[in-house]
Amino acid sequence: MYDVVIIGAGPAGYTAGIYCSRARHNTLLISGILPGGQLMNTTDVENYPGFSDGIMGPDLMTVMRKQTEKMGTKIIDDEVTSVDFQTNPLKVKTASEEFEARTVIVCTGANPRKIGLDGEQTFAGKGVSYCATCDGAFFKDQELIVVGGGDSAMEEATFLTKFASTVHIIHRREEFRASKIMQERALANEKIKVHFNCTVKDIQGDQKFRKVILNNTKTNEDETLDAGGLFVAIGHEPNSKMFQNQLELDENGYVIIKNNTETSISGVFCAGDVHDHRYRQAVTAAGFGCMAAIDVDKYLAESKN
Repeated sequence: MYDVVIIGAGPAGYTAGIYCSRARHNTLLISGILPGGQLMNTTDVENYPGFSDGIMGPDLMTVMRKQTEKMGTKIIDDEVTSVDFQTNPLKVKTASEEFEARTVIVCTGANPRKIGLDGEQTFAGKGVSYCATCDGAFFKDQELIVVGGGDSAMEEATFLTKFASTVHIIHRREEFRASKIMQERALANEKIKVHFNCTVKDIQGDQKFRKVILNNTKTNEDETLDAGGLFVAIGHEPNSKMFQNQLELDENGYVIIKNNTETSISGVFCAGDVHDHRYRQAVTAAGFGCMAAIDVDKYLAESKN
């Protein structure tokens, strides 16, 4: 029996562990098979406070893990296979064990949707990115490509014009699905060029990304587009499948939180990208982890009375 079981080991999970353990709660963190979250696929992180020269994403996660363990959180590198939040105590199961908890903090994160090409994986962190806010500043005065047609693609493209010489938006359909205001803002920007009815057929480079091969869906003709960076903005998928019949989720699968960080189930809290579809930053995930831990501390104190 643990006071707190944290599911997930990104910035949200580690920060929650630090705060829960410092509050003298018996805390277990189940990291998942690949601990560290999206930052494990990130190279330079310049926008996380405290590192004036920046830090590599995996290094930041290593430092966070050490700090969490030092505070007293028990960390196991296992994957949660199912949960039962209808019982008291709450139950969290892995392939090999079942844990009981007075409270649970869900920090399972989200993954960016991929185009699904080999080159995308090859050049991830080497010119291919899923976050303009994180990586845009590395591409000053270069031609950049944004793939997508929704609000996030318009937002990413508009943001990238602060740094890029030109931003090419690649969209497979004849019109965007983004909201009118987001479309107007992007299309009015003279640095943005739109390629409708085009799909990315191949992603190529050498040591880093260099170009894409586009296929015109109407003419079936191919075109090569050279660029310094490729930003994929076709949405995110929250890692929430195991909670489908346990917690209230929105239509896109994000965990719904109310009363600060508490979910639809009393004693179950949530932090990070599994509920946050707006900010999606390491620093905001860490902030939510802190908030969830403070909410847990208050909940445990009140439940003792």
